[in-house]
Amino acid sequence: MKNFKAPRKALDGLDPSAVASLVTAAADIALVLDRRGVVRDIAFGSDELAALLGGVGHADWVGRPFTALVTVDSRPKIEMLFTDLDAGDPRARQANHPLPDGSTVAVSWSLRRLGEEGMLLAQGRDLRSIAALQQRLVEAEQSLERDYTKLRLAEARYRLLLQSSAEPTLVVDLGTQRIIDANPVAAQLLGEDAKRLIGKALAESLDAASGRQLPEWFGALRAAGRAEPLRVRLVTGRRSCRLQAAVFRQDNASHALLRLDVSGETATPAVNGQAPPGRFMEVFQRLPDALVVCDGEGRILAVNRSFLDLAQLASEEQARNEPLERWLGRPGVDMGVLSANLRQGGEVRLFATTLRGELGSSVEVEISATRIGEADSPAFAYAIRNVERRRAVEPRDARALPRSVEQLTELVGRVSLKELVRETTDVIERLCIEAALELTRDNRASAAEMLGLSRQSLYVKLRRYGLGDLGGEDGRS
Repeated sequence: MKNFKAPRKALDGLDPSAVASLVTAAADIALVLDRRGVVRDIAFGSDELAALLGGVGHADWVGRPFTALVTVDSRPKIEMLFTDLDAGDPRARQANHPLPDGSTVAVSWSLRRLGEEGMLLAQGRDLRSIAALQQRLVEAEQSLERDYTKLRLAEARYRLLLQSSAEPTLVVDLGTQRIIDANPVAAQLLGEDAKRLIGKALAESLDAASGRQLPEWFGALRAAGRAEPLRVRLVTGRRSCRLQAAVFRQDNASHALLRLDVSGETATPAVNGQAPPGRFMEVFQRLPDALVVCDGEGRILAVNRSFLDLAQLASEEQARNEPLERWLGRPGVDMGVLSANLRQGGEVRLFATTLRGELGSSVEVEISATRIGEADSPAFAYAIRNVERRRAVEPRDARALPRSVEQLTELVGRVSLKELVRETTDVIERLCIEAALELTRDNRASAAEMLGLSRQSLYVKLRRYGLGDLGGEDGRS
């Protein structure tokens, strides 16, 4: 701390009222103590803090020891204030002041001497805003940790699916046409180690004629997001295969998930000595997200256990050959939108809707889907994730609207327009009535006039929303 160079010259002649104003302006709360630590006077820097502390039974602080005004665990800190002052090393200490509702107010106190008569000045700084920022920081860190956990789980699922897949699969960057990931089956088919394949141009694994076809085929994938399967010939063993692609974007770049369909093969090589189809089915059944495979007409071919749990079904037989829209969203609406997008673009991501159970339950879900199979006989795979337990990071004010504009627009197609308008209208009407009652200090006659309502209409709305004490019909007027 650095003081004024000439305090006597600068501050000499100030009257007590000016000094008191300076102290009050410099601190959120100030106490004048005698040499025994008993409060002799008190000043607040804001009306809000005065109402919080002085308006709930603390107006009798004058005449009480400083240590009696804080919680039990904070009393040693107040005693340390006096000890530090006597030792010539005054420093700030944080203490908590109790409120009648059981909560506390954190205040940072510093202690100084006043003149030669032994009087002391305690200056306090309100720490509630800092505590609120710290709480928001903790919540943000927790939210980030939850996001990191989801990313790690998604990475683990991706790795497990890729490594366990019975089909040769590559992930290729459409811009550079280089391989960025490959499963063991593809590495064995191309005659390379999986790690050595990463970063290698796909054309190097094909013969010269097939390599010349790749740029045009990849260009069609980038432009349209889809292309007809491409017949190519591998360098290893001069074997022929067909490339089928699904395009996705990641890190502002387009990638293709390539499936190598080997022609003339009756069996696919095993991975680690085990039959991949069995491992793939085990992964399919154990994934925590619901997975559904449907034919071109939307009838279910296969589901996993997670879907049975969400749909409240006892066995897969109850779902097989049934239309998926029986459980999904609004009949005739959501499934139609999904099917149209899949037929046009080949994939759908994060489609928000609801899933209804056989026993009457309903949960919020997100659906990602892709088209599989040939164009003349397509099938569709759906990944359905339960998002019911997602929580907002920042706490919402108790009087704020329950949904933002973005949240309301996300409900379009899942909730009727009539219901959306009615809910929003009720919320706004209630908030306006509460604001009018607050402005008129619960004078209902004035509130009705302010809102342009008759008093009887206002009483009807108060009963509807459960506002105020309607034991007396007239209220305060």
